[in-house]
Amino acid sequence: MLTRKLLSAGLCLASALAFSSCSKETESVTKSDEVTSEVLAQIKQLGFTAQGAMAVEGGYVVEGDIFLSNDNLANPAPVQLMRVGAEEQYRTTNLVNVGSGRTITVTVSTALPTAYVTATDEAIRRFNAENLLMKMTRVTSGGEITLAQAPKSARYLASAGFPTSAGNPHNQVLINSKAIGTANPSTYIATILAHEIGHCIGFRHTDYMDRSYSCGGSTSNEGASTVGAILIPGTPAAADPNSFMLACIGSGVDRPFNANDKIALNALY
Repeated sequence: MLTRKLLSAGLCLASALAFSSCSKETESVTKSDEVTSEVLAQIKQLGFTAQGAMAVEGGYVVEGDIFLSNDNLANPAPVQLMRVGAEEQYRTTNLVNVGSGRTITVTVSTALPTAYVTATDEAIRRFNAENLLMKMTRVTSGGEITLAQAPKSARYLASAGFPTSAGNPHNQVLINSKAIGTANPSTYIATILAHEIGHCIGFRHTDYMDRSYSCGGSTSNEGASTVGAILIPGTPAAADPNSFMLACIGSGVDRPFNANDKIALNALY
């Protein structure tokens, strides 16, 4: 498999940088972030693969970049069965409430290198170019979504959660900038940030039912879900090799929205 950085749902880094093999989007769990069997069962009940789950402050990171809070685990919603098919675009049950129009503000922490401001502006430009009811704008502080530096102990490249039941986007994307680096901010890094913001506004992985499609390794099907994996009408029933929401991406690769991503964005917002 590739020995370069991958966006494992947000990404797995090359073994040369002390991360696990990039053939999968998940990383092995070490003693410092062991997850109990009870929590692993709760993660599976929520409809996520428990392999490689990592304990982090306030909850757990699963599938390489998806943050589940302790509250998510303690108060699961009624189970909704996932559609199992090819690589279509999927959304969560909760979406951002945009009404007749809404602007989502995004803040980049000063702890991140300036390249991430450039990357954020490009990610925002990509969303706004679709003329959605949901607009985005970068603000210097107090954004509804804050892009922040991940803890020094982070073993993931980036993580984000899903919209709240109140119709607001997930409020934070944690970024391991030392692992990602600062090269290609308007292409590679912008793609990573657009992917994570995609989670914040309700997108599941395009290949959630089989992450081996983009990450390699064995086939993995997540089964039932409480956060939802709802097929977005109009997206293809066949494989979609270039979606910005595929679980993995090669280092330096740029994935602007393809035609199916644009259909999905316009269907939701």
